[in-house]
Amino acid sequence: MDDVLKKYLPEAAVNSVLQLIKTHHIHLQIVKQRVTRHGDYRKLPNGQHKITVNANLNKYKFLITLIHEIAHLVAFSTYGIKIKPHGKEWKYTFQQLMLPLLHPEIFPNNLLPYLALHFKNPKASSDTDTRLSLALKQYDPPSDKIPIFEVPYGAKFKLYNGREFIRGKKRVKRYECKETATGRIYLFNPNAEVEALL
Repeated sequence: MDDVLKKYLPEAAVNSVLQLIKTHHIHLQIVKQRVTRHGDYRKLPNGQHKITVNANLNKYKFLITLIHEIAHLVAFSTYGIKIKPHGKEWKYTFQQLMLPLLHPEIFPNNLLPYLALHFKNPKASSDTDTRLSLALKQYDPPSDKIPIFEVPYGAKFKLYNGREFIRGKKRVKRYECKETATGRIYLFNPNAEVEALL
């Protein structure tokens, strides 16, 4: 397992993560990219804990996602299954599990300030933290996709599923975008990755 983890995690984090996997009897499955989620935790009918994480994530995002899912397991085990999935118990657990990993041997110095801010009050997804998400993206392989905030006002863009939109004005945090086929307005996170159309 440690050879597999070395492929997906910062090397200095492998032993700590391996210990968490063994302690909590986790069946870790690394899966193909899913558009709607980076990872998932489920308790199986046989009592086994299964965590899936997308294989396409860079090693820092992979680590954050894996610890995010382990925090679900630990929070449910500690506080019971009636807690909110991303409520205060999960946030506290996520903070406690991440804290020992937030140092320069594991994360680059330029990411640490964003991580420190994020973990004061962690969100349900690191993607909703625009600054952290953009900082993490610099470690992704090159892509032809750009974040919505880089799409000019009034320009067209396309999603992974082929749906086309026109970028509109920014509301408080999100961008209003009109679907060309239906005329319906949708709100997009500024860092949502899309394909710009000429």
